[in-house]
Amino acid sequence: MTDDVHEHELNAYVDGTLPEARRLEVEAWLAAHPADAARVQAWSDQNQSLHATFDAVLNEPLPLNLVRATLRPALPVPFRAVAALLAMMATGLVGYAIGLNAEQAPAAPVYLARDAAIAHAVFSPESRHPVEVDAAHADHLVAWLSKRVGTQLQAPDFSAQGFDLLGGRLLSGETGPVAQFMYQDRIERRVTLYVRRAVSGNKVTAFRHAAENGVDVFYWIDGDFGYALSGQIGRKAIQQLADAAYSQMIPASGKR
Repeated sequence: MTDDVHEHELNAYVDGTLPEARRLEVEAWLAAHPADAARVQAWSDQNQSLHATFDAVLNEPLPLNLVRATLRPALPVPFRAVAALLAMMATGLVGYAIGLNAEQAPAAPVYLARDAAIAHAVFSPESRHPVEVDAAHADHLVAWLSKRVGTQLQAPDFSAQGFDLLGGRLLSGETGPVAQFMYQDRIERRVTLYVRRAVSGNKVTAFRHAAENGVDVFYWIDGDFGYALSGQIGRKAIQQLADAAYSQMIPASGKR
């Protein structure tokens, strides 16, 4: 190596960060110095190998539990009830029951709607890996998620509302495995259906709405399981999808 081209410049050349004028000078240097050219080629090959091996991992979305940890620090058990109330007040969670008085509706898990909204916000923007299993393998997806979550699931048909199934993935929640189904319309708007074990022994179905940081969530409890449909397509549109999901999945829940 001479004073003309330094090693850090060769590294910058491989990384593509040299200014154009200096890049041309380095290329001229490499043409006249085969040993340096061989080193640069070896570094470039190594970069390509690393990208081929690890790009898929680098592009994976953040784990939902990690995202939740940044939004809601763990609190001692005695303070959870107070924290839940404060969270609802601070984030503007608004609930209502259809066909039920507030006194009659079972208390939904405080974080069901919020967790569903977070999962939607984390995974719906993904372009390369929005789902773990795509819609081409829908039967396998439903069977797999049903087994893991512990109830017979189905992926609702939203074709009448203009949304097609993209696929789904398995998530982790406070109460165990969580299923997420994702749908997309022709202008690439996405909605997600989130299903997890919720309230043990619950016998009443509740249907509620929550608005969480711009994400509308319609959610309900049926038996031991909670369901939440999330999206940013307008409250009326997401309610229509939630109504369709509710009417299709409640009959299936009776088969548990």
